[in-house]
Amino acid sequence: MLGGLASVTGRVATAAPVTQRARLDVLQVSGLIDPVEVDFVVSSLKSAARHQAEAVVIQLNSPGAVVSVDRLVDAIRSSPVPVGVWVGQSGARANGGAGRVALAAQIVGATPGARIGGKRTTELDVPVIEAPTLGDFIVALDGHQVGGRMLHTAEVVQRSGSPRRQPSVVVAFAKPGLVARLLHTVASPAVAWLLLVVGLLLVVFEFFTAGVGVAGVVGAGCLVLSSYGLAVLPTRPLGLALVIAGIAGLAIDVQAGAPRFWTVAGTVMLAAGSLAFYGGGHHVGWVPVVLVVIGVALFMVAGMPAMVRARFSTPTIGRESMIGEMGTAAAAVDPDGTVRVRGALWRARTNRATPIQVGQPVRVVAIDGLLLEVEPEVGGAKDAGH
Repeated sequence: MLGGLASVTGRVATAAPVTQRARLDVLQVSGLIDPVEVDFVVSSLKSAARHQAEAVVIQLNSPGAVVSVDRLVDAIRSSPVPVGVWVGQSGARANGGAGRVALAAQIVGATPGARIGGKRTTELDVPVIEAPTLGDFIVALDGHQVGGRMLHTAEVVQRSGSPRRQPSVVVAFAKPGLVARLLHTVASPAVAWLLLVVGLLLVVFEFFTAGVGVAGVVGAGCLVLSSYGLAVLPTRPLGLALVIAGIAGLAIDVQAGAPRFWTVAGTVMLAAGSLAFYGGGHHVGWVPVVLVVIGVALFMVAGMPAMVRARFSTPTIGRESMIGEMGTAAAAVDPDGTVRVRGALWRARTNRATPIQVGQPVRVVAIDGLLLEVEPEVGGAKDAGH
């Protein structure tokens, strides 16, 4: 329907010379309007002016904006190329700042039942073209006067012996680049929150399992991506602090080797922080919060200890046989720290009266869950004859 060569005038009469079809750019904007979407539309409008497009259509479906849309509204109103906004597909909306963007265009269209600024199109003070599809809206642009310029976007053809209007322009669809789309995706409230939780879990996992660093690298990547979304979205500092404290609380009982007070406290803080994570009318939602919090609690209570035991145990020798083993302090133990025993890193604790410095030899005297109780090789209870 959009291919081939034909007159751009949309008229059937006279024998005009065949000319190259004009171009119409379609900019697809969905989700919350953030800096990525603003830059994309503004730069695309400049590009359309350079190649003298017949018009630009913004296909819009957005629940609102997380940044000021003043720059975007000004770019639409001052564009030398006529700009139309079509709120579609079916069930689409343009609320909040997105509604301002829609109404800034010279021509506005929408699918039946769409909402603009929280209102149905029939309740608005400006005319809205009812167009079930994007193709219908492009055809409907034909003949409109915009800034003294007549738009020619349709032509009449004969189909089955009867005339029919169809687009006469070459339609070029545009989206932000791959990296920009990735950043736009992580600026979604649920995605940014989930990346934060997953990133924290992977960092904790790496800390306890002392692996080869894969989990730590992936976790760090999740946290970096999440930080962009959290910076763009109206993140509440209290909600962020509660989520971090909740994961830390659960990690305390992972170190202890059994669910205790911090398991309950961490779960409660994680749930409360997740539900109060955003302001400005944005939220994660009950269902994902409940599912993720339950999953995290089960992982930290059952999954993580099992993986840690599998990582540091051997098939024939139990951990109890480590009592009396010698090792080395990988980090200062004063009174808590990290030691290396049998080539593996373990969380360790010693008596406050006998701190152990990095590199000093240690002796394992007891095991509490996943925690080793150690003493210095010289000056400990064993040397004292206790």
